[in-house]
Amino acid sequence: MNADTPPQRPSSVDVAPDAFIESQAFESAYGEPLEQTLDLETWGPGGDLAGLYERLEEEVRAAVRNEWTMRRTMRTKVLPRLRTRRAAPPGAGYYQASVSELERVHRALLFNGAVEACDGTSVMHDTLPATITQIGVCLVSYQGDQGSWAQRLYRRDLRNRSGDPFDDVMAVLDERLGSVVDGEERGQLNRLASRGIMAYAERAILAYKSSASWRIGHGNPVSVDLLTGLGSMQLLTSGMQVLWDLIVGHRKFLFVPSAPSDRFLVTIGHALHPLEFAVVDTAKQAMLTIVNGTAYGRTHRRQVEEFCDEVGEQLVRGVYRASSAAQPYLFYSHVDHVHEAALLAMADSVLQEHRGFPMLIDLADMICRTTFGNDIFTHAVQAAYVSAGAPYRFLPERQTRS
Repeated sequence: MNADTPPQRPSSVDVAPDAFIESQAFESAYGEPLEQTLDLETWGPGGDLAGLYERLEEEVRAAVRNEWTMRRTMRTKVLPRLRTRRAAPPGAGYYQASVSELERVHRALLFNGAVEACDGTSVMHDTLPATITQIGVCLVSYQGDQGSWAQRLYRRDLRNRSGDPFDDVMAVLDERLGSVVDGEERGQLNRLASRGIMAYAERAILAYKSSASWRIGHGNPVSVDLLTGLGSMQLLTSGMQVLWDLIVGHRKFLFVPSAPSDRFLVTIGHALHPLEFAVVDTAKQAMLTIVNGTAYGRTHRRQVEEFCDEVGEQLVRGVYRASSAAQPYLFYSHVDHVHEAALLAMADSVLQEHRGFPMLIDLADMICRTTFGNDIFTHAVQAAYVSAGAPYRFLPERQTRS
């Protein structure tokens, strides 16, 4: 393989699974054979709401009861062993935060402008003549808006390529004739434009535009999109550089995902009491798992593996619970500042007890959606089509529904 050959589309992103699902695995997960589920005679009438609610209550009650039993075992047997786990990072274990510690974080960091959070949003208008992608990113603190940045990308298949209109049209028809291949490439370019570039911009703004001592981001700092480049070597190399500068260079950062997929960490989190947090492991193994499932050229694979070895050991994963009404959340921070990061996450999250999620991230998201949201973007695009004399011709069917 050529050293500069770009990686194939990562198998962990929008790709059908390669492994077969055995019937026994389905039965073990859902409590009934797949053959029985496919038999419509076993299905109930759609109007039997009483039976539906009774089954729902029974299943949820049993699931919650089992989870509470597991929680007791986790607290007595598992949490005390986090500190001595194999390859546990410095400071591993579970801890109880005090109200006075949270008050100190409120006064010294959050409410005096020493913390800034960043979040982004992307919207896309995809039609035959043009695909328009808008990316917006906002940086905020509790002292006000610290800045917003926007990028708009315009993709048109029919451009003046050769100078001969007939040759250009035939070239576009040839591309669109292979609809499956063209669709895969188009989808990959759309993901690169909307997800990959936005993930890079959020982290670059935290690394280079923020002046706060502590910086908060949304999601996993080393996201799948940046670690694979979504097929783009430019995004891969630029992403690794900005992550290095933020994680290794700045160090005082906190990232909190909204919907973590790591059920191991979530299970540990559900065993925590309010204002407790656990420092569990480094992100190195999770990063290498993504890398091992992605095809790179030799040069880039070596660079990515070295990046995972050096950065992964310094990036720590933990979980915290801010209130009894909310679920636990994962967090990422530098190993040297993990305890302060956990206190910062809880201090910001207790400000909204029902969610238990950092309010500064929600503030950045709200400002971003208000400034760069889908409604404003869609109205602007529709106005442009009206001005071009084609108000309805290229709009998707759903947008013309009454």
